[in-house]
Amino acid sequence: MVDSDSDHSLRKAEHLSINLNHDVQSREMTTGFENYYFVHQALPELDARSIDLSTSLLGKRLKAPVVISGMTGGTAEAQRINENLARAAQAAGVGMGVGSQRAALDDPKLAWSYQVRHLAPDILLFANLGAVQLNYGYGTEHCRRAVEMIEADALVLHLNPLQEALQPGGNTDFSGLLSKIEHVCSGLTVPVLVKEVGWGISEPVARRLAQVGVAGIDIAGAGGTVWSEVERLRAGNKLAQNLTNAFASWGIPTAESVKMARRGAPGLPLIASGGIRHGLDAAKAIALGADAVGLAAPLLKVANLSSEAVTEALEELTQGLSLAMFCLGAPNLSALKGSPYLRVRER
Repeated sequence: MVDSDSDHSLRKAEHLSINLNHDVQSREMTTGFENYYFVHQALPELDARSIDLSTSLLGKRLKAPVVISGMTGGTAEAQRINENLARAAQAAGVGMGVGSQRAALDDPKLAWSYQVRHLAPDILLFANLGAVQLNYGYGTEHCRRAVEMIEADALVLHLNPLQEALQPGGNTDFSGLLSKIEHVCSGLTVPVLVKEVGWGISEPVARRLAQVGVAGIDIAGAGGTVWSEVERLRAGNKLAQNLTNAFASWGIPTAESVKMARRGAPGLPLIASGGIRHGLDAAKAIALGADAVGLAAPLLKVANLSSEAVTEALEELTQGLSLAMFCLGAPNLSALKGSPYLRVRER
């Protein structure tokens, strides 16, 4: 059974509440970044003040290689959080996505909770829809409406097969999606990216996505928010709880997913998200092959407080990234990417 519009809106409200009020971060699975270290360069031969974090992503200039991952929408609380995130993104010069816009496409009265362009006129802004909806009545026109709704620069189609299978009323028909993603890519005038939600993108999947014309990939690997744990907290029966518990350690660690996706799609922009918590994580992700990093959970809770709290969190992240680059003698992101000083930690 496919959930109704009201069920879908309730589910999104429950997801937001659980992420704000419960610890749903990974305990059984790590990001894999702990398996890598940088060889410290005591003579970096550069001025720390000259380090350049700026980059171009999908034709837009960012002050730092950071994207606030899409998280929420559809309620008054979600609107307040999205507005705080947007103000901070504008101040920091980073990108931002909104949560799945399906609720607002089904009920246009909810569009206001996603609309932040007036607060962030200059940012790289991503619209967001579940790719599986292409098998449940959605098409290129729905994708175009999602983009126009928030004046987005690009569209993210997210993949979440495990989450859909674990939640009551989930949409589990993922058959034939690749050709439909290709159709959307060719039918929109903005770039289309594909994103996982927390279990990673493998090399074969990245390769197939590149072949059908996606403009970028956000791997969203394992080690951050565990959506099976979120669904466990929503589960109403013992069987569902046992199933979600069994998959608590499922997924590709973020560090390994970066490497896999880079091999599968060597020419595509790659965003590394999933458990990025500080600047050193970001530095390792970029050295492994990512072009930018994405964050959700650490920013969601501070966005519940104020835009200033989000700005402070982003500043801490970017200062940490800059510090790592200074201690590697890397003046810019090109020098950090593929750094010869990133090593596998011996056990």
